[in-house]
Amino acid sequence: MRAPKQTPISSPAADVAYQKAILGSVSRTFALTIPLLPPSIEKVVGNTYLLCRIIDTIEDASDLSPQTKQSLSALFLDAVLEKTPVENFVQPCLDAFQNYSNQDELDLIAHTPTVLRILHTCSSQDQQAVSRCVSIMSEGMSYFHGKQNQAGLQDLAQFEQYCYVVAGVVGELLTTIFSNHSHAFKEKMAGHEDLAIAFGQALQMTNILKDSPEDKARGVSWKPSNISQEALLHIAYQKLQDSLHYILLIPKQEQGMRRFCFLAFGLAVMTLSKIATRKEFDHKDEVKLSRSTVMSFYGFTQWAVKSDLLMKTFFYLSSRSLAK
Repeated sequence: MRAPKQTPISSPAADVAYQKAILGSVSRTFALTIPLLPPSIEKVVGNTYLLCRIIDTIEDASDLSPQTKQSLSALFLDAVLEKTPVENFVQPCLDAFQNYSNQDELDLIAHTPTVLRILHTCSSQDQQAVSRCVSIMSEGMSYFHGKQNQAGLQDLAQFEQYCYVVAGVVGELLTTIFSNHSHAFKEKMAGHEDLAIAFGQALQMTNILKDSPEDKARGVSWKPSNISQEALLHIAYQKLQDSLHYILLIPKQEQGMRRFCFLAFGLAVMTLSKIATRKEFDHKDEVKLSRSTVMSFYGFTQWAVKSDLLMKTFFYLSSRSLAK
């Protein structure tokens, strides 16, 4: 295995340059959406995504036992919360991942010190929000490591709890970060915090449904065992309705926030619609959006976010297969 290279010399500019570069390597979607945010928000949201991606990489490592995953998650959380030196996490994690094939994700793990240095340049309010998000996600995923099986999660309540700890909490984080940087946003969102959770859960439910063939192949299912595919699609559709309501509450002057959310939302709507038109599929590529579709929608969002009617019309037309 080729060992990931550590950056020998660091500076704030070099750290941020690494964050932007690795973001493009580990996520096609978020490499498109995150740069749409205002620069101060882009930095902290991009940073949080990378921290969450490390947690997610640990969860997805199919050859690690639940106990090893829980141990690595605990080491990572202690490093984020500055309870122990970050090196106490990095080397044990790389040792455990010696047979792991994704070099970009290995490189990200090796650069955990870089990611944490960037976090510590953010405001104390933003750092507190990120620490809360990472804590809930890390501890929540550790709990669910022991729940992995081919039959699926116990019921709808456990499914929604899983979607909360891996994504609903990210919706809460975004709302806190956006509120820290925009008083107008904070005022509009007061009393609507539940919509932020639905926004994150809708995106996660889409991913679970899209990735279900690959999960099944490795002996795992994150779907509730007692709920049909049609019922799950309907639940996801309801979450998307709440997500649109969330986006419409973002003040129109906050174009970057609106476009960031609407782009992620729209890609989820189109993906779920493709899933709804198929009774079954054997690989996620069968329901994956083409690059041309993604880029066409990316261009569309520039104009759509200026009009509530245009965003509503997109949702109505694109989700007809889900609304049945």
